[in-house]
Amino acid sequence: MAWIVGLLLFFLLVGFAYGTRAGIIARATTKEAIRQPLFFLLLAISAAVLVVNTFMPFFTLEDDVKMLKECGLATLLISGALLAVWTAGTSITSEIEGKTAMTLLSKPINRRQFVVGKYVGIVQGVIWLYLPLMILFAFLIYYKVGYDQREMSKAVSDWFQKRELIGGLQLPLPNPERLAVVTQVLPGIILSFFQVCVLAAISVAIATRVPMVVNLVVCFAVFVVGNLTPMMVAQGRTVIQSEYVIFIARLIATVLPSLEAFNIYAAIATGHNVPPSYLGMGLVYGAAYVAAMILVAFILFEDRDLA
Repeated sequence: MAWIVGLLLFFLLVGFAYGTRAGIIARATTKEAIRQPLFFLLLAISAAVLVVNTFMPFFTLEDDVKMLKECGLATLLISGALLAVWTAGTSITSEIEGKTAMTLLSKPINRRQFVVGKYVGIVQGVIWLYLPLMILFAFLIYYKVGYDQREMSKAVSDWFQKRELIGGLQLPLPNPERLAVVTQVLPGIILSFFQVCVLAAISVAIATRVPMVVNLVVCFAVFVVGNLTPMMVAQGRTVIQSEYVIFIARLIATVLPSLEAFNIYAAIATGHNVPPSYLGMGLVYGAAYVAAMILVAFILFEDRDLA
């Protein structure tokens, strides 16, 4: 299911980038996101953090693999969100303040195509950051299973298993025990990407009006509060039991995205597999909120003075 969604997303992005006018803006934004020093800095720091966490003892009594998965997902999420918010500020806000956007919009590209192109370009930049980190993360988890088995003096699982084909040929296949641990974390990577897409849409909408510093502060506040909204509503019902507090908590939970829905750390910690239906619900919720924020960006940017 995840591979089908990934291929569909790939063909949609390629068709958009090379078949529409907004795709021209998207390709330029992606190149700008990849060329900036922050991209390589986040890539290097995130890769170093993943490697260090692989060999760092967490003292969790045989649960170091679970801690590696949780720390790795948090690393991917933070690096992707930082790249998305920073690129939105440098690409949109800087072009508006530097009068570059006025030059672009004087060509046959309208304001809505400009906003959509910028957002898609930012998402593509995040994808290019996620791909090498995801491959490294999967490899480290695959390695960590055998590393922990050796540390606990258990039988170490082989890296590959050979399967005989017709004619006596042997095909090396990944070890099922190690591969199952890697597969279990893939839904978490997908949901963290959905969360970054939501934050990127919020950042794009804000970047059409405010400077980059304000954009960073607002997105950080949304990230923190968005992960606490379910707890706020629950505490308002059970602990505080105030109608006013419950109303404010529900209002915040309605306006701001419920980012907690994209976190599956509990399922990973208990070794459960996330069903495809939950990924589908996360995709629908994320796409709906992204569409709403892009509409807000249209409204905010429609009457923005570019002169």
